[in-house]
Amino acid sequence: MYIKVRKIILKNWWKNSVVYQVYPASYQDSNGDGIGDLPGITKRLDYIKKLGVDIVWLSPIYKSPQIDNGYDIADYRAINPDFGNMEDFDELLNKAHKLGLKIMMDLVVNHTSDEHKWFQESRKGKDNPYRDYYIWRDGKDDKAPNNWGSFFTGPAWKYDDQTGQYYMHLFAPQQPDLNWENPNVRHSVYDMMNWWADKGIDGFRMDVINYISKPNGLPDAKKASDELYANPEPLVANGHRIHEFLQEMNKNVMSNHNMVTVGEAPAVTTEEAKKYSNLSGKELNMVFQFEHMGLDGNKNPALGHWSDRKATLTDLRANLTKWQTALAGEAWNSLYWNNHDQPRVVSRYGNDSTEEYRVLSAKMLATILHFQQGTPFIFEGEEIGMTNANFKSLDDYVDLDSINSYHQIVDEQHLLDGPTMLKYLGIHSRDNARTPMQWDDTENAGFSTGKTWEHLNHNYKQINVKKDLANHDSIFYYYQKLIKLRHEMPIITDGIYALVDGNDKDPDVYAYTRKSQDGTLLIIANYTDKELQREYDIPDNAKEIISNYSNDQGDKIRPYEAKVYQF
Repeated sequence: MYIKVRKIILKNWWKNSVVYQVYPASYQDSNGDGIGDLPGITKRLDYIKKLGVDIVWLSPIYKSPQIDNGYDIADYRAINPDFGNMEDFDELLNKAHKLGLKIMMDLVVNHTSDEHKWFQESRKGKDNPYRDYYIWRDGKDDKAPNNWGSFFTGPAWKYDDQTGQYYMHLFAPQQPDLNWENPNVRHSVYDMMNWWADKGIDGFRMDVINYISKPNGLPDAKKASDELYANPEPLVANGHRIHEFLQEMNKNVMSNHNMVTVGEAPAVTTEEAKKYSNLSGKELNMVFQFEHMGLDGNKNPALGHWSDRKATLTDLRANLTKWQTALAGEAWNSLYWNNHDQPRVVSRYGNDSTEEYRVLSAKMLATILHFQQGTPFIFEGEEIGMTNANFKSLDDYVDLDSINSYHQIVDEQHLLDGPTMLKYLGIHSRDNARTPMQWDDTENAGFSTGKTWEHLNHNYKQINVKKDLANHDSIFYYYQKLIKLRHEMPIITDGIYALVDGNDKDPDVYAYTRKSQDGTLLIIANYTDKELQREYDIPDNAKEIISNYSNDQGDKIRPYEAKVYQF
């Protein structure tokens, strides 16, 4: 019986783990070329260990022309030279494991780079053995095969003069989509995944994995009158063979290794998520959903997420609660505020207008998330409250999506003027997440001795790791305590989530409980910069286990205050 119980715990080790995402180009440069690299990450593993996390997720480090910052892979079994070589990776992996850290790789298999040898062969001719590795179609009336738009603006098809056909690219033209209907494609991917697993990695984060099953016949999508191209997401997300493909992947790869898997799944519903991340373990361990990331999008669909709206607590709480309750006992949640594609949460849902509010609201948001059921993900710099960069000129931006969107919305469609679009970029651009890690107040924030590939955030002298480590009331140590509590208190992993009675109608305070046989946790968070008065049923023997204020004032809830009681 003891052996059986121990095996179950090991099998589900990711349930009470915390993940730290590293964006390699922006984490630490070791050779002065202005680009972060693997030796730089290895140098900082002790810092990551000090934070207390369990898993390090590396955004793509594979060989790539970097059209989309590494999400365009030219060779899945080689390291991008900007980041180092395979020896550098082996050194990183070995040191991580010695420190008790696990390594999760980014898996990008909806598409490859057009420089991948599979695509280079595929475009040579219609009779090439690799032709069917990608999605090729004849045009219709001298136009693309259908009306789909790319997620990076423009059409989702590119004409190839050499063979007189179009190939599909849901993202950049240099990112052709793989044809998952071809079993040779699938098993080539599984072989590659097993190759990395045999090297000793501990899991995969799977980029837009729910796009891999395309609809039969590739029909036109519905298009709004003011759109140049139709949004293909309703047709490509959660396709008719997606669960078949993932179960096959699980059988060929995951079931043979005790690894963690998380699938990025745009437009996923709770019902679909229960299939992807069912506790039976037939597909993935968890998925990233984006509903709470879309609450501040523009009300004009043609503008997508480009806006200056701020999500209300009412909407945010309702969405988080929906996912907590729908998946409970059936599937597993991922918990996150930030990643490489999202703006900084303290600027987005918190308040970075003053230093006091930045610190308080960052801790408040962390408290809301880390006491919910699921596996928390922390993006580099979140643990010190890094903010949006808010660049003022289009020339400051590197992100392809941001630049393309500006030109389409301002120059082509004339939906916004330039200053308004720049304001929206300052709020939502992916560059906000990708500015170099702020280690100290020296030149280039201690990230590099050379010219950095991405502009630094101007506030690095005020916000940096060195400063946080020297202050025991910092955001860093607050995150460290949250992680420690998760490791020590099974109720955070297993407890039942419920809103406090009536809290669903409170526009300013988020209050919920976690309950198990071990007792109750009451989490209270003020989402505003106002001092509020609320009464909750708190027993006399309740113990405050964490708060972002030093002294409890009972029913009084101060600006951005967060506190957790145990009883």
